[in-house]
Amino acid sequence: MTVCPPPIRPDVVFEQPWHAQLFATTVALNEAGRFSWVEWTEVFSSTLRRYGVARELDGSEDYFLAWLETLETLLISSGAAERSELDALFEAWRAAFLSTPHGRPVRLSRE
Repeated sequence: MTVCPPPIRPDVVFEQPWHAQLFATTVALNEAGRFSWVEWTEVFSSTLRRYGVARELDGSEDYFLAWLETLETLLISSGAAERSELDALFEAWRAAFLSTPHGRPVRLSRE
């Protein structure tokens, strides 16, 4: 039995805006010298293995959650960020998102 991969959707590069933003942030941090692509590949491969090969890591939500986890791991291990800082930032974005009316831009408080 032949298993065919899912069809490629050339019109969709990123399914969600945050996927594109995460990708761009990763590229910018690499270009700033925060980590090499060799380091990225090693940690990302490990993250994907932990997520499991049976899952559909096809560029959708699961794939970018693994991508985000990898970026966080690299930032923490390099000393560029601490887990508590990343958790606080996540909660600030979550609170801003939940308090923003539908259709309005989400903005973080400057406090």
